[in-house]
Amino acid sequence: MSNSRDNTQIFESMPVGRAVRTMAIPTIVSQLIVLIYNMADTFFIGRTNDPLMVAGVSLILPIFNITTSISGLAGVGGGALISRLLGRKRGEEARRVYSFCVYLAALVSGAFSLAVLGFMRPLMTLLGAGADTYGYASAYCFCVIVCGGVPTVLSNTMAHLLRSVGESKKAGFGITMGGIINMVLDPLFMFVLLPRGMEAVGAGVATCLSNCIACGYFIVTLHRMRGETVLRLLPPGRLPEGRSVWGVFSVGVPSSIATLLFDLDYMVVDRLMSGYSDLALAAVGIVLKVERLPLNVGIGICQGMMPIIAYNYSAGNLPRMRAVKRYSLMLGLVCAAVSVALYELFAGPITGVFIRDAGTVALGTVFLRIRVLATPLMFLSFFHVYVFNGLGQGGYALFLGVMRWAVFNIPMLFLLDRLVGMYGVVWAQSAADLLTVALSLAMYHRFARRHFPRQPQAA
Repeated sequence: MSNSRDNTQIFESMPVGRAVRTMAIPTIVSQLIVLIYNMADTFFIGRTNDPLMVAGVSLILPIFNITTSISGLAGVGGGALISRLLGRKRGEEARRVYSFCVYLAALVSGAFSLAVLGFMRPLMTLLGAGADTYGYASAYCFCVIVCGGVPTVLSNTMAHLLRSVGESKKAGFGITMGGIINMVLDPLFMFVLLPRGMEAVGAGVATCLSNCIACGYFIVTLHRMRGETVLRLLPPGRLPEGRSVWGVFSVGVPSSIATLLFDLDYMVVDRLMSGYSDLALAAVGIVLKVERLPLNVGIGICQGMMPIIAYNYSAGNLPRMRAVKRYSLMLGLVCAAVSVALYELFAGPITGVFIRDAGTVALGTVFLRIRVLATPLMFLSFFHVYVFNGLGQGGYALFLGVMRWAVFNIPMLFLLDRLVGMYGVVWAQSAADLLTVALSLAMYHRFARRHFPRQPQAA
């Protein structure tokens, strides 16, 4: 079975700018909602003025981010492959790949949730939970990861797979709905339904329920679409071809590793800043959250672009593929430039939204004005990773991801911290991504010369 007629137009004949916007805008909206609701638990728990509860809940972020990497394994890897298979008109194999990815996401996330349950105490201790914070951290982790891990991973995986067939609006609606429900349920469970002192549990229950509802939406939506697209669940025994399984992992594994390395980079920034002062740590913590806004916009553009790149590459329509790449690149750079201008002008008021302490606001303002300069470079860095993922070149994407985080970013943090001090840590992102962009451009042009025959550009 091929894709539905309207969605085939997105991939094959719709004007390039309109096609990219059709895919990207719902994804951008959902990315921004995810960013907001990821901060909602911390925001509402902060209303309790209990620093131990805030610290306990904050400790779970690295574990929660692993669920994102699991959904990237099945969703990004499988989604890119499904789009390429549709470009080759191999609908039956695309259906098998879809089923394999759903089962893979459920199996891996279920195993991860059970592992967290079995090793809860040593894991919490490793993350830094002490006697005063262990209870809050473990209670929140039980709700969000042990009980809510599987629906969280399945929701994000199914959103990626919906985008692979052009259903970006349905994917964006599901993720957005889950985020909004979470923000509504947070204060209800924390301050109304549960007694005082149980706010961490209330936040965890709200997050778990919102992800379960979102997962239910995706299951119902995909069930209703089963006769219209290749996204129909088959019995577990009907596996795709071996090379298709490899195709899922060859793109999905690099995506997962890149997510984990991204989190490691942020942890290193926090660790280095903690060596200067609590004020510096608080300031950079605010900046790292604020800078995610334009980055999530860029990620939304890339996630919307990738299925169109994959489809047209496999279909042999290289002029359209190049045109999609050019338009997406231009759109992302324009958004990055606008964010640089706005953050440079309003860095102080933006920082002041999160904290009123004058010293922290002053330092955060300087940090934000420095870090935002890296935004166009950061977009260019992950843009090429998404392009390679769309082309099915997971090895290239993995190499770029490892080089960016493990070879350039993290060593640059330690180097500039030693040579320059506190402000060197803030400048490290721009310095490292200059190297990453140079490497990314060189690799893409080398790949294009080898694999793309010269032909006229699309009008």
